[in-house]
Amino acid sequence: MGTDPPPARLKLLLAFAAIYFLWGSTYLAIRLAIDSVPPFLMAGTRFLVAGAMLYAAGVWAGEPRPTARQWRAAVLAAVLLFVCGNGGVSWAQLTVPTGAAALVVATLPAWLLVLDWGYGGRGRPRVREAAGIGLGLGGVAILSAPGGIPAVGAAVLVGASAAWAVGSLVNRYAELPASPVRTAGMEMVAAGVMMVPLGLALGEGARFDPNAVTAVSVAALGYLIAVALVALPAYNWLLAVTSPAAVGTYAFVNPVVAVLLGWAVLGEELVARTGAAAALVVLGVMLLVWPRRRG
Repeated sequence: MGTDPPPARLKLLLAFAAIYFLWGSTYLAIRLAIDSVPPFLMAGTRFLVAGAMLYAAGVWAGEPRPTARQWRAAVLAAVLLFVCGNGGVSWAQLTVPTGAAALVVATLPAWLLVLDWGYGGRGRPRVREAAGIGLGLGGVAILSAPGGIPAVGAAVLVGASAAWAVGSLVNRYAELPASPVRTAGMEMVAAGVMMVPLGLALGEGARFDPNAVTAVSVAALGYLIAVALVALPAYNWLLAVTSPAAVGTYAFVNPVVAVLLGWAVLGEELVARTGAAAALVVLGVMLLVWPRRRG
């Protein structure tokens, strides 16, 4: 009496598959898309299209019009999540292999933990969580050591992960619409409006040749738009119907998916360095997202 029925098993499986495999596959899709479309122009187009569709869905559902304060919060979150976060990942993948990029970004739970502890009122990290942070950063150090991925690309990916973590906290604490679909639409539209001019300011317009755009890049961009429409609602729904710890497991499944797809599709080598880094990052994230024991 008074309790919601448990979600259907098939719906749960499909939602987890979306955040496990669709999000994990976006690293490969980004790499294919930026082969002939510069990164910020590509990402800006992606978010303009997906954001407009999500915002229109909110209008069609009759959701309240956002206030000026909500728009300001959405713009701030868009800068952090998409311009700095996703834009940084897209730019870094010009030189960093897809699997390695996913492994660096998998340190996101560590940033969330530290930032939420310092600014969000969360309790001090426990020994297990501190060990998880150390293991994850150790994996990044192995990847970016001499002979590994480019140092600049590694630094941009770390900064992108930190920006995504700060943006996630803005989403958590700022005044935003109650509807996650409306919020996502606002943030993506704002990101697209900023990222396309940013790409032009960085000279991407001069390097972009529409006649040289490949069918593979167009298909990859379409796939990224579709993932933005499907995986984010699935993620928000899972947060409402299951535990945050269970949902957080996507953080160590995504890099495994990205590494395997990079190897299978792009022929990226599975060297010992990548394997060691993957083991440290995945173990570290597991320690970070494992549920705390109740008192």
